[in-house]
Amino acid sequence: MRTIQGVGVSAGIAIGTVRVLAAVDYAVERRLIDDPQAEMDRFRAARDTAVAQLKQLRDNVAAEFGENKAELFDAHRLMLQDPDYAECVEGLIAQDKVNAEFAVKSAAEQFAAMFAAMDSSTMQARAADVKDVSRRVMNVLQGKRDSTAQDGSVQGDAVQNGIVQNGIAQNGESHIIFAEDLAPSDTAQLDRAKVLGLVTAKGSANSHTAILARTMGLPAITGIGDAFDPADDGHVAVIDGTSGAVFVDPDEATLTEYRRRKAEAEEHLSLLRKLKGKPTETKSGQRVHLYANISRPSDAAAVLANDAEGIGLFRSEFLYLEREDWPTEEFQFDAYGQVAQEMGDRPVIIRTLDIGADKQVDYFNLSHEDNPALGYRAIRICLTRPEIFKVQLRALLRASAYGNIAIMLPMITSVQEVRDAKRILEEAKSELRGERIDFNESIQIGVMIETPASVIMADELAAEVDFFSIGTNDLTQYTLACDRQNPSLERFADPHSPAVLRMIQMTIEAAHRHGIWCGICGELGADLSLTDTFLRLGIDELSVSPTSVLPLRNVIRNH
Repeated sequence: MRTIQGVGVSAGIAIGTVRVLAAVDYAVERRLIDDPQAEMDRFRAARDTAVAQLKQLRDNVAAEFGENKAELFDAHRLMLQDPDYAECVEGLIAQDKVNAEFAVKSAAEQFAAMFAAMDSSTMQARAADVKDVSRRVMNVLQGKRDSTAQDGSVQGDAVQNGIVQNGIAQNGESHIIFAEDLAPSDTAQLDRAKVLGLVTAKGSANSHTAILARTMGLPAITGIGDAFDPADDGHVAVIDGTSGAVFVDPDEATLTEYRRRKAEAEEHLSLLRKLKGKPTETKSGQRVHLYANISRPSDAAAVLANDAEGIGLFRSEFLYLEREDWPTEEFQFDAYGQVAQEMGDRPVIIRTLDIGADKQVDYFNLSHEDNPALGYRAIRICLTRPEIFKVQLRALLRASAYGNIAIMLPMITSVQEVRDAKRILEEAKSELRGERIDFNESIQIGVMIETPASVIMADELAAEVDFFSIGTNDLTQYTLACDRQNPSLERFADPHSPAVLRMIQMTIEAAHRHGIWCGICGELGADLSLTDTFLRLGIDELSVSPTSVLPLRNVIRNH
């Protein structure tokens, strides 16, 4: 057995035979031409044909997956019709007197290099897009057949280059596709009935290829790099799109384990089919909003796949923990905006950075503390180092123009902390107005209830904010005076303690007295033994791990 570690970009498990797609050679001969105008006319005609093909591909994707999933190919068409792109191609033809194919390839390389050098992962992903659309124009110029059939049975270059010839479409057997890379249009054109999953040497979680794989429900792994080996063709493999693990020629123990996991996943999928789109509502009509918790932008796919109604907790500190230097405003804006756009109208509640205690970052240069759980962390860092806080708030506000974002403040113990945070938020708003940058002026602000102090002050806090979210992990720790990082205290740190449950009850009642909603975003929210209790207490929202959404919805609907 050979084990390969890549980056899981689309969840799911696939077990089957590998089919390796040979890399397509897009080498283009450079030819000098005598009539630049005629060559420009060739380019324009080829571009128009490519735009028409993309329109057909867009309609096919929209028909199968919905209009919002087809927007990528609207963007591809706009890219081809962009005046700067056409000017670059035609300028190369006119100045260098080269053939249209070579000019298109050169222009694609220039634009791709420009996108790849940007500080935004969204813009970096456009490097692959511009290569994809340019390749389509080159195919037309070189006389390759239209890759998009009118009847919707689409055949892309990847299909022409290997899937059909290697037997997938001919003998009906399904395979796991291994490739150096796959363009978005190739991925969209794969026959899901004959493809079990995807593994590529290149790519990223933010690429449109990865997003399409998630849309199509195909387990996918990118970034296996030099571990990509064409000799794997025909071998059995197991891929885990969540962990990014690939097992070529798996042993019996691995096969048995992943068959078990796959069966569990299929049972979960059956639950999804049964409950997708159904309201989270008890038999008596009590409605509960069911959201999911995430740590990274790529986790949003799992939120949608499990049909959560929104994101109740985006732990923004992971944008800091996974870097060696301060995340810039642009970097954060890109991350928050990406999630907001992917979630559409669904709420995205983003917790401001919760660094400190058990989450240490070297470049923060925090002093050693004997008891960090009671120390310099979360909102305390933000209020004493407002230059850090304001960068995040500006990014959050800017991203709010692209979706339904709310801001949540962690570790609040007093009304003054909320007012100080809101003052800095107003400063950020004022700056953005002066710079004529759009944001949601009425963005909602909430606080996490994680300490006995915040529970006791809940009535006063409720007058300052739009919602509460109870962080049961820390609330348990601080209520019971038990360090949750200390394993020897496990028997004493009982989250079912009447003291903890009474704290939750007091918080919900205070929220409702002041007309705001109250949710739970800690691990206790997914504890099915307490669902009845939370419903009885009148909880408005529960935010849990994505995989806990459907089992919890099932329990609530049967209550």
